[in-house]
Amino acid sequence: MLFPKKVKHRKWQTQRLSEKRLKRPETRGTTVVFGSFGLKALTPARITSNQIEAARKVLTRATAKTGKLWIRIFPDRPVTAKPAEVGMGSGKGDPKHYVFQVRPGRILFEMDGVDEKVARAHMRQAGMKLPVKVAIVERS
Repeated sequence: MLFPKKVKHRKWQTQRLSEKRLKRPETRGTTVVFGSFGLKALTPARITSNQIEAARKVLTRATAKTGKLWIRIFPDRPVTAKPAEVGMGSGKGDPKHYVFQVRPGRILFEMDGVDEKVARAHMRQAGMKLPVKVAIVERS
């Protein structure tokens, strides 16, 4: 499971974004740079470290010993939660897990050294593990 080793601020502000702003396309990390095939997000969402790990397991099965896999996102945003059945007040809850805020157009994973048919099949399976709609893209 991915999480930062050290953080400057333990708790972040919530950052309630409007639908219009979330659907605005990403400007960074939108092209396949390292591998031949990439998994591109088409919708906005918060991807947890557990979801990234589930997708990574599917993709590493495809790469086996010959291929290489790149994870282009890292969950660094803490999500806080208070325990169940605790009253209102007395501050914000403790950090529960970490997420990555994804906007449309962001490349999530890249893969190289694998046959196209195998890569597409495993990328599709990995996309099912994520809370976003995805597209499989090739390096241009």
